Amino acid sequence: MDGSDHKWFENRGPECTLMASIDDATNEVFGRFYKYEGTIPAMDSLKRYIKKYGIPCSVYMDKHSTYKSTAKPTIEDELQNRQVLTHFGRVLEELGMKYIPAGSPQAKGRIERLFGTFQDRLVKEMRLKRIKTIEEANKFLEYYLPIYNKRFTVKPTKKGNLHRPLPKDMDIETIFSIKTPRVLRNDFTVAHDKELYQVMEKTNAKKVIMEERLNGKIFITYKNKKLKFKKIDKRPEKQKGEEKYFSFRIKRKYIPPKNHPWRQFNIKSNYNIYKNKKVA
Repeated sequence: MDGSDHKWFENRGPECTLMASIDDATNEVFGRFYKYEGTIPAMDSLKRYIKKYGIPCSVYMDKHSTYKSTAKPTIEDELQNRQVLTHFGRVLEELGMKYIPAGSPQAKGRIERLFGTFQDRLVKEMRLKRIKTIEEANKFLEYYLPIYNKRFTVKPTKKGNLHRPLPKDMDIETIFSIKTPRVLRNDFTVAHDKELYQVMEKTNAKKVIMEERLNGKIFITYKNKKLKFKKIDKRPEKQKGEEKYFSFRIKRKYIPPKNHPWRQFNIKSNYNIYKNKKVA
């Protein structure tokens, strides 16, 4: 699975990305056009693939930041021997899919050769159809790919399909979403992506999960339970009689007054008195 940035519509439309995948056993191709290569397009492409074919055992991709995290593990991650995952990596883990990273473009030559073929044949086919938008191109792929696969797919070496069917109790919409942990404040508000949300039910949660679906819908969850909430413009004002927040003051350094006994004691003068007595 990989993405190819190219002028697929030549000068008729904007440059876009073809997210494509090829079955290692049969050469069967699945693809879809997107505005860019990133988390949302990768998730949407894999989700559509799984709905059509089932869950594959593993996926072979490059080390794009969408698939492999570049963040350093925290102390908690190191103690639990846990890898830092991207949002896409978390999806693969929940689906039980293995991620196999490719070290170079040559290592994933199969998908690269496919892109080279499509940048020639597919571009010419879309030129004849005068396709100039992503919507038109995706509709054309529904017609083009079955013809292409019928001609170029091969029989696998061993019989059997290793794609796992989707379990009936699996909520695929929840899995294919952007999940971000957020702090639940004392007034039951959550700040996320420069927006403020008010949780409408009481909970003992200190942190909640902001769940952004691929269709744009947002949910707030705690322990896989959806919480009622609403979007607000500002934090609610504190009502009379409510418990006040604790306030902390910085303690200033104590400076004794001038008439304090400590100030009246002069080390130098007392030393001179002691010295004169000793001489006498």
